[in-house]
Amino acid sequence: MTTLGAVFVPQFPPERLRPVAQAADEVGLDELWLWEDCFLESGIATAAAALAYTSRLRVGIGLLPVPLRNVALAAMEIATLERLFPGRVRIGVGHGVQDWMGQVGARVESPMTLLAEYVTALRALLRGERVTSSGRYVRLDGVALDWPPERAPEILVGAVGPKTVRLAGSLADGTILTADTPPERVSQVRAQVGTGPIVVYVHAAEARAHGLYRWAEAGATTVVVQPPPDEPDPARFIRSVRLSSGTWMSS
Repeated sequence: MTTLGAVFVPQFPPERLRPVAQAADEVGLDELWLWEDCFLESGIATAAAALAYTSRLRVGIGLLPVPLRNVALAAMEIATLERLFPGRVRIGVGHGVQDWMGQVGARVESPMTLLAEYVTALRALLRGERVTSSGRYVRLDGVALDWPPERAPEILVGAVGPKTVRLAGSLADGTILTADTPPERVSQVRAQVGTGPIVVYVHAAEARAHGLYRWAEAGATTVVVQPPPDEPDPARFIRSVRLSSGTWMSS
């Protein structure tokens, strides 16, 4: 079964999150997704707030740019969220926009190497393991979380190019695809990554015109509707997504 989500985009100020999260919870939307885009809003802080504002809603962060966050700190924050709100957190990580990474002095020579080392260490830390790593970028000396989650949340990788898709399939729990991904590309990614979760963003205009079932039939396990850039009322948008979901998801 394909789950349905929507995005609270960080172009809205943080104080507008509460009514959006509560609207998603009230109308029965499966998931609310948040972005950590530079230099707008923190993914971890907004996720914690959205989870606290709601009672059943799952909250996804899609995604955390790995050059910005030491992997031990990311593991601590993710573990804290999972322990506070068990089973309601979905975490995506990725390269980040390289121009933004350059602006903050975090751009690396080999983003693929960093992401591979990072995902491997992050998943091990969240499993409660003691991790020593002497990689090119990720270096840990006997690091273990004092408060690991009882059950490690899934770690998804945001992927566009074929190398990152392969990395997601081999090292991560699942894959996140951008809103420019047609159903045909979802089918190709499904063939590459096997049975893991695939989260795909879909522009609202595409959902209205073509129906979300096309992405679901192609292999997406979660379809997340992305509002138009000129959307003035994010809470109203959330309600419209839920009300229209039956039509959009049926063929």
